[in-house]
Amino acid sequence: MNILLNNREEKFIQETISVSEMLLLKKFSFKMRIIKINGTLVSKENYDTTFIHDGDDVQMIYLMSGG
Repeated sequence: MNILLNNREEKFIQETISVSEMLLLKKFSFKMRIIKINGTLVSKENYDTTFIHDGDDVQMIYLMSGG
Protein backbone atom coordinates (compact mmCIF):
# COMPACT_ATOMS: atom_id res chain seq x y z
CA MET A 1 0.00 0.00 0.00
CA ASN A 2 1.25 3.49 -0.86
CA ILE A 3 0.03 6.54 1.03
CA LEU A 4 1.01 10.16 1.38
CA LEU A 5 2.06 10.76 5.00
CA ASN A 6 2.77 14.38 5.87
CA ASN A 7 3.37 15.10 2.17
CA ARG A 8 5.87 12.22 1.79
CA GLU A 9 5.25 8.96 0.00
CA GLU A 10 5.24 5.98 2.36
CA LYS A 11 4.95 2.27 1.57
CA PHE A 12 3.48 -0.38 3.83
CA ILE A 13 3.34 -4.15 3.29
CA GLN A 14 -0.27 -4.32 4.47
CA GLU A 15 -3.18 -3.47 2.17
CA THR A 16 -4.91 -1.51 4.95
CA ILE A 17 -3.81 -0.51 8.44
CA SER A 18 -5.55 1.17 11.33
CA VAL A 19 -4.40 4.56 12.52
CA SER A 20 -3.10 2.88 15.71
CA GLU A 21 -1.04 0.42 13.66
CA MET A 22 0.44 3.23 11.58
CA LEU A 23 1.45 5.11 14.73
CA LEU A 24 3.23 1.99 16.04
CA LEU A 25 4.92 1.19 12.74
CA LYS A 26 6.20 4.75 12.34
CA LYS A 27 7.06 5.02 16.07
CA PHE A 28 4.94 8.15 16.49
CA SER A 29 4.56 8.18 20.27
CA PHE A 30 3.88 11.83 21.12
CA LYS A 31 0.47 12.00 22.83
CA MET A 32 -0.70 15.45 21.69
CA ARG A 33 -1.47 15.07 18.00
CA ILE A 34 -4.11 15.56 15.35
CA ILE A 35 -4.60 13.03 12.55
CA LYS A 36 -6.49 13.65 9.33
CA ILE A 37 -7.16 11.18 6.55
CA ASN A 38 -8.09 12.79 3.24
CA GLY A 39 -8.94 15.99 5.12
CA THR A 40 -11.22 14.29 7.68
CA LEU A 41 -10.27 14.57 11.35
CA VAL A 42 -9.90 11.24 13.18
CA SER A 43 -10.70 11.35 16.90
CA LYS A 44 -8.36 9.55 19.28
CA GLU A 45 -11.04 7.08 20.37
CA ASN A 46 -11.39 5.94 16.73
CA TYR A 47 -7.69 5.20 16.05
CA ASP A 48 -8.26 1.43 16.38
CA THR A 49 -11.30 1.36 14.10
CA THR A 50 -10.29 3.89 11.43
CA PHE A 51 -8.37 2.35 8.54
CA ILE A 52 -5.90 3.84 6.08
CA HIS A 53 -6.14 2.58 2.51
CA ASP A 54 -3.94 2.70 -0.57
CA GLY A 55 -3.71 6.23 -1.96
CA ASP A 56 -4.90 8.00 1.21
CA ASP A 57 -3.48 11.37 2.20
CA VAL A 58 -2.64 11.22 5.92
CA GLN A 59 -1.63 14.25 7.93
CA MET A 60 -0.26 13.88 11.45
CA ILE A 61 0.26 17.15 13.28
CA TYR A 62 1.97 17.40 16.67
CA LEU A 63 0.52 19.91 19.09
CA MET A 64 3.15 21.80 21.06
CA SER A 65 2.90 24.39 23.76
CA GLY A 66 5.43 26.65 25.30
CA GLY A 67 6.36 30.18 25.77
